Amino acid sequence: MAVPIAVLDCDLLLYGRGHRTLDRFKLEDVTDEYLVSMYGFPRQFIYYLVDLLGASLSRPTQRSRAISPETQILAALGFYTSGSFQTRMGDAIGISQASMSRCVANVTEALVERASQFIHFPEDEATVQSLKDDFYGLAGMPGVLGVVDCTHVAIKAPNAEDLSYVNRKGLHSLNCLMVCDARGVLLSAETHWPGSLPDCTVLQQAALTSQFETELHKDGWLLGDSSFFLRTWLMTPLHIPETPAEYRYNMAHSATHNVIERMFRTIRSRFRCLDGSKGTLQYSPEKSSHIILACCVLHNISLEHGLDVWSSPATGHMEQPEEEYEQMESMDSEACRIRQELLLTHFS
Repeated sequence: MAVPIAVLDCDLLLYGRGHRTLDRFKLEDVTDEYLVSMYGFPRQFIYYLVDLLGASLSRPTQRSRAISPETQILAALGFYTSGSFQTRMGDAIGISQASMSRCVANVTEALVERASQFIHFPEDEATVQSLKDDFYGLAGMPGVLGVVDCTHVAIKAPNAEDLSYVNRKGLHSLNCLMVCDARGVLLSAETHWPGSLPDCTVLQQAALTSQFETELHKDGWLLGDSSFFLRTWLMTPLHIPETPAEYRYNMAHSATHNVIERMFRTIRSRFRCLDGSKGTLQYSPEKSSHIILACCVLHNISLEHGLDVWSSPATGHMEQPEEEYEQMESMDSEACRIRQELLLTHFS
């Protein structure tokens, strides 16, 4: 459905006649189908974001105060879901490309401010038990509190001298450490790690490790693939399974851990700014990290609102350097004991 609106000069509105609010686009004037095709989400979801973020986006200290929160959110969603600042997107809501960029920055920061509200591990016993039950229902793996993995998001080169963001494939990226539940809801997301760091090093330095080693979480564990070391709170596959019990353990582990790969595909498919099909994120590592985290927040909010159909793989890709799995054997005797007990109790 065409919405013929002229592109306006936002700076004129801001600093020219009267600081009027730019409010030309009306959600009620278009169909849900149009909103989903242009901005990736239906009307009621967008209204929810306006209520959630409106106060932050209306702050008088922000330069874009003359653009309504509704318009700012549409601009940001348009970028997140399409991966570009195409003129047609600005034309649709009546703002320039430069204003689109400012809107994305404002909405991104507002979402990042609320990350801990939407991305966290459950704390009450009933919810934790429900989390374990959901995982057990997938493939019979007991005690699972989440599945963990890393994924790379391509970014522009920060500068010629900084090689810390060059990954194993020679591309600049951020290595993002994430944990999700059996539905693909994110429980943890650390999106700022330089692409040169291998997954095991990211986990070693991550807040996630401190959280599991210093806090409770004694009655369960995460599942990680062979790019991580076995820990008392992180169960990994056996490198060379030999017994039927070990094969059954590895098969249950793989089937359960696959949830996070599906979650990565869903995020790439929904938020095309991350999938590489439109090129790298053209921002500094810090701003790129915030955009990734903002998309993670939106992912969880969308699941809360029932938009939880697993998506098909995107046509683009996140760069995913391969790890040298063979060197990831653990020397933690207590972790080995716990895994062996798990094998004997549940897979023998």
